[in-house]
Order: sequence, then structure tokens, then C-alpha cells
Amino acid sequence: GGLQTISVKMPAIITVDLRLNEPRYVSLPNIMKAKKKPLETKAIGDLGVDLTSPKTKTVKFELPPAKTGAKMLEGTPAEAAAALVQALRNEAKVV
Repeated sequence: GGLQTISVKMPAIITVDLRLNEPRYVSLPNIMKAKKKPLETKAIGDLGVDLTSPKTKTVKFELPPAKTGAKMLEGTPAEAAAALVQALRNEAKVV
């Protein structure tokens, strides 16, 4: 494990991968110790956070384009396979 500190100008987008953290399994004695510890609660005001005005602004909202339906191939498996190859060659241009 390690620590990386970066400085970026805002706005910024930061993404992470599932492999960012390797969780460790907690032992039963440590679970029992954690249950006995008092839980400290803080109010929003204690944290110096103002929730009255939002800090983000929605600039634009668009729905994704509608997906087209699937193309069903008819015939025997051999005919359907031939039609699929032809469609991949002519329409999708991947084969």
C-alpha cells in the first residue's frame, strides 16, 4: 500500500479501479472490541458544513439516445449464421 497526494485545478474528475483497495479480514477479537467502543456522533454544524446552498450546478441534462431494437435472424442455424456473417461484413463492417 501507499499514499499519493495530488494537486489539481478544479473542476476535476478522479476515478478509481476496483483493485484500489485490498480489504483485510477482521479477526473475531477485534470485532468484539469494536462493538464495545462508544460511537461518537457529530452534528453538521460541528463539521463547518453549510447545507443551505448547493455547491454544484446542473449545466446540462440529456437523455441517452434511444436504443434500436435487435434484428432477429430467421431460418436454420446454418442460414442464420450465414446471415449474421453477411450483416457483420456489410452493415457493421467488422468482419
